[in-house]
Amino acid sequence: MKAYLVLDLSVNDYLGFKTYIAEIPAFIAKHSGRYIVRGVEPTTIEGDWAPERLVIIEFAEREKAQAFLDDPDIQDLFRLRHATTTSKLLLVDGCT
Repeated sequence: MKAYLVLDLSVNDYLGFKTYIAEIPAFIAKHSGRYIVRGVEPTTIEGDWAPERLVIIEFAEREKAQAFLDDPDIQDLFRLRHATTTSKLLLVDGCT
């Protein structure tokens, strides 16, 4: 079953965040992930959820998404994202 990482983020330090933007695609590809939505400004239709930027990454299965999150080589990039953005991240399973 496919799994998705959904990232809601506001960039606080774009210069610092540029390294993350440049390097993260290789790690996504390493774990067989692909962008479905990449950093776009969404349009809120209902409710009060108003993310500044939204990213959705698809993985063939939940285990690949978890391996991406747990990859020791990516942890410095995650710390960089935490330092340069305000973000929320969800891991969700797709429909069968």
